[in-house]
Amino acid sequence: MYTFLFYFHSGLRFVVLLLLLLSIIQSLTGWLGNKPYTESNRKGNMFTMISMHVQLLVGLALYFVSPLVQFGANTMKQADTRYWTVEHITMMIAAIAIVTIGHSRSKKAATAQAKHKNIAIFYVLAVLVIVAALAGHRPLLAMSR
Repeated sequence: MYTFLFYFHSGLRFVVLLLLLLSIIQSLTGWLGNKPYTESNRKGNMFTMISMHVQLLVGLALYFVSPLVQFGANTMKQADTRYWTVEHITMMIAAIAIVTIGHSRSKKAATAQAKHKNIAIFYVLAVLVIVAALAGHRPLLAMSR
């Protein structure tokens, strides 16, 4: 079970990042190019958000079966254990919340420019949170298990 979830979660991250980057590029070109907000834009942004939520669900399942997640007296003292038990999940949930807020604000915006702007700003912020979370992570030998 762990192995399947690990590889599924690892592979799905590329789909999530690709969709995030495509949504950001579309929204920036729409916002800065004064383009209409199309049904294609809406669906792309929605699929990005959905893929992130699926990634969250798979990640939560992985969290509860992973040998890297450990609760105990030394959890916060060991960098690798702290990262997988606390930091990774917290930062990724924050990134997903930011995307969800941006998508919601985009739906409520009155103009196409405001819709594009909300997606661009919030999705870029989410990418920055993801990059910050990964920048603090050292590769682990345990990841190859």
